[in-house]
Amino acid sequence: MTYIFRYISPLGGITIAHNGTGLTGLWFDGQKYYGSTLDVPLDQCEDLTGNPDSLFLATAKWLDVYFEGIEPDFTPPLSLDSSYATDFRREVWDILLQTPYGHTITYGEIAKRIASKRGIATLSAQAVGGAVGHNPVSIIIPCHRVIGQNGSLTGYAGGLDRKIGLLAMEKADISKHI
Repeated sequence: MTYIFRYISPLGGITIAHNGTGLTGLWFDGQKYYGSTLDVPLDQCEDLTGNPDSLFLATAKWLDVYFEGIEPDFTPPLSLDSSYATDFRREVWDILLQTPYGHTITYGEIAKRIASKRGIATLSAQAVGGAVGHNPVSIIIPCHRVIGQNGSLTGYAGGLDRKIGLLAMEKADISKHI
């Protein structure tokens, strides 16, 4: 069973999904790939917005802390076991999870880390971009912290304005990127 919960953030509405074990999705309204990891259509998910369970309460607490401009000291359980989460995407998302609050990383840096780990000379930064863009748990897996090689604030499935808002909330130095 897939469960959903609506959360209203300072940057707009968010739909959160879980499978009873961990989060399977967290998307801003209108975000690219919205609902991409749902195993049934959104209208067939059980909506727990009026009666949230412990996973949704933990996620809402994480988001409350985050949107207060404070780095949360815990991560809600994640469940990225679907066919959507390929090994390569998981490698990229693991690096995103290790990217410190208030800091940024480039697509190229992620590609170099994975290439080094795999013992290969190079890896496409564009492939990394595809994995970043398909991150199903926005904000918690911080894909908004990824920037272009030249420091540009390129791409964010939730919209560039939200990316800027999230980085500003984290007090990341983005003045040279805008």
